[in-house]
Amino acid sequence: MPIATVNPATGETLKTFDPLDDDGVEQRLAAADAAFRHHRATSFAERARLMERAADLLERDQEDIARTMTTEMGKTLAAARAEAAKCVKAMRWYAANAERLLADEHPSDADVRDSGAATARVHYRPLGPVLAVMPWNFPLWQVVRFAAPALMAGNTALLKHASSVPQTALYLEDLFRGAGYPEGCFSTLLVGTDAVEGILRDPRVAAATLTGSEAAGRAVASVAGDEVKKTVLELGGSDPYLVLPSADVERAAATAVTARVQNNGQSCIAAKRFIVHTDVFDAFEERFTAAMAALTVGDPMADTTDVGPLAGERGRSDLEELVDDAVRAGAEVRCGGRRPEGLDRGWYYAPTVLTGVTPRMRIHREEAFGPVAVLYRVADLDEALAVANDTSFGLSSNVWTRDDADVRRCVLELQAGAVFVNGMTASHPALPFGGVKRSGYGRELAGHGIKEFCNATTVWQAADTPDR
Repeated sequence: MPIATVNPATGETLKTFDPLDDDGVEQRLAAADAAFRHHRATSFAERARLMERAADLLERDQEDIARTMTTEMGKTLAAARAEAAKCVKAMRWYAANAERLLADEHPSDADVRDSGAATARVHYRPLGPVLAVMPWNFPLWQVVRFAAPALMAGNTALLKHASSVPQTALYLEDLFRGAGYPEGCFSTLLVGTDAVEGILRDPRVAAATLTGSEAAGRAVASVAGDEVKKTVLELGGSDPYLVLPSADVERAAATAVTARVQNNGQSCIAAKRFIVHTDVFDAFEERFTAAMAALTVGDPMADTTDVGPLAGERGRSDLEELVDDAVRAGAEVRCGGRRPEGLDRGWYYAPTVLTGVTPRMRIHREEAFGPVAVLYRVADLDEALAVANDTSFGLSSNVWTRDDADVRRCVLELQAGAVFVNGMTASHPALPFGGVKRSGYGRELAGHGIKEFCNATTVWQAADTPDR
């Protein structure tokens, strides 16, 4: 795949980039290794100063980088501005909290007395250069939510970004350099996918993190496993959205629209399968379908646009195949199900609602990465949970109910990395983020995320030997 900016709204190739050659990759690996030896020894105060400066620069550049993201992958300009603001928030949060999150842990004297220690503690040390293989759908946020904690912990970062967002990738390198980070603390590697294995096998690379497809995660995890290197994977999701009898149906339906079409429907944590109790199904379906059909699809730069194009032509074709397969097998299209009229250039797809989906349809098992929602009618909570868990993914989940017993069962039984009650799934710097099953492993954000690429070092000191 060429490294290029291709505008999804028009299909026009705007700019192409030459990939780094072997010498260029080697220079950046050497710089990351050298920078780590210095950066790991800096104080939290110095790291916070640099991170705060980077946040200030990003805040200043918000409009420009938002336009770059919209141009490269098609998210609405409003969504791109919000993404940049969220990155600023996360950078400042880690600048303020990293020292506390990584403070030494001291077991009680009673717990370690029989170990013979006079003192014992756990000290967190950075691992080294970490390779980040990142996707195009949140081209700024996906990187910052790794880089902010990794840099604050004392690691250095090597970014292999998606080949379709090279200008965003290069901006990130410029951002951290402009904030005063030494050369090599954060480096962008403009390389193709075929270069990842060699980089990950390099002994100077300590670990890797990947956000992307299941296939990409499997490939990186296989190489890292062979090299015995730590990985964190955030892969696909087909998140359930349960609406139970006591739910506020009007709020649940309104929120469901945003939950499905955020980022033009191209979000791993977007709600994709709407599992609705029969008592409230008709009311929910009517409101949800009407709201989805009323969305404005068009130019992502326009303030009036709700849903922009999909990021790539292949992505739209894949989505069309899923919908067409379901319709051939008996699913009913309540709205959408086609390319919107009047938008012949670019990779647009109309917001779509399907009912009557069954397990024999591909869309029941596979992730629909676009503005397509699937509605299921269920008889009770038992059936709702069974449908919700009938997937290989387990990233997040959403539950709408006023019944505390329902909440307790969902928290206990939903196979997911998060349960959001009476609201839509979203990531936040102070909350751990990640999934189970084929949605990956490990956690980003919060204290869990900053510790993923640290060596939890046990420091044991013996009591003085008594006089004899």
